Amino acid sequence: MKKIGVLFLVVALLVSSLTGCQNEPVKEESKVENENNEEGKNEEKESELEKVTFILDYLPNTNHTGIYTALEKGYFKEEGLEVEIIQPASTDIDPLIAKGEGDLGVSFQERVTLARTAKNPLPIKAVAAIIQHNTSGFAAPVEKSIKSPKDFEGKIYGSWGTDLERAFLKTVMEKENADFEKLEILDLETFDFFTSVKNTVDFQWIFYGWDGIAAEVKDFPIDFIKLQDVDPKLDFYTPVIITNEEMIKNRPEVIRKFLKAATKGYEFAIENPEEAVENLLKHAPETDKEIAVKSQKYLAQEFKKDAERWGEMKLEIWETFGGWMYENGLLEKELNAKEAFTNEFLPEK
Repeated sequence: MKKIGVLFLVVALLVSSLTGCQNEPVKEESKVENENNEEGKNEEKESELEKVTFILDYLPNTNHTGIYTALEKGYFKEEGLEVEIIQPASTDIDPLIAKGEGDLGVSFQERVTLARTAKNPLPIKAVAAIIQHNTSGFAAPVEKSIKSPKDFEGKIYGSWGTDLERAFLKTVMEKENADFEKLEILDLETFDFFTSVKNTVDFQWIFYGWDGIAAEVKDFPIDFIKLQDVDPKLDFYTPVIITNEEMIKNRPEVIRKFLKAATKGYEFAIENPEEAVENLLKHAPETDKEIAVKSQKYLAQEFKKDAERWGEMKLEIWETFGGWMYENGLLEKELNAKEAFTNEFLPEK
């Protein structure tokens, strides 16, 4: 009886074990099937996203945090877009956008103006201002004693090699009754502000949002002359987001969705500058975090500034700066400012 009992117990355990083995795979199979279905749905959802290429103007920096935030927070996906951010081989991305090699990208008001007034115009248009006002100007170490454009006389300026810079210099010097001919302009091979002003030149054109902030972090005292403070005509949108006429004609809803997501990204960066920097650093880990955070806090006050909504542009700014460029011989013909930009794709106020 004991043997039969033991045998029954063994058989019972074996049956129980086999039953368990049979039931378990069914459960696992169902689970795998569900997971596969979920993956399939996700892949299907991913395949439904419309692909958009976005070309930067330069290396990733704090001007771009709204875009990277929109990417990391999933704002683009919420709009049904799969956005690829591309770093260009050249800083002149306007021809790439014009030819449709990128759907949208980062440019500057002066470049859009030049492109649209050239002998062979490029069909590009600005659709959003990343920053509301021009934050650039001329900077020099305090020991150079350059407090105003009058002090440019007898000094050496480190140039990027553009006619635009020369026109800026001439305009601000004439405002202060300074002699432009007494300024030496030296074209630089390297554009690092700190290296140049230590070794080669007296002052340079910089954007305060990066080099000015870097000077603060590095405890490198500078004097800074903001262009628009000397002449209001030199206030312009820099940088801007651009697209091409073909996109506007054939894919307007994509532009609208992109800017809706980008707006959320920049609004987030305005309210949460430190977290926005983390989104940037995921894509550009080589960036100096201390400078980036302080830069982002500075730009958080500039992205929207006095505008009712992020990205909005005024006709007056385009007309005034375009007129100044034409008067200074930088354009082949006058700009039709109304055709150079549009606010129509921005989210409603």
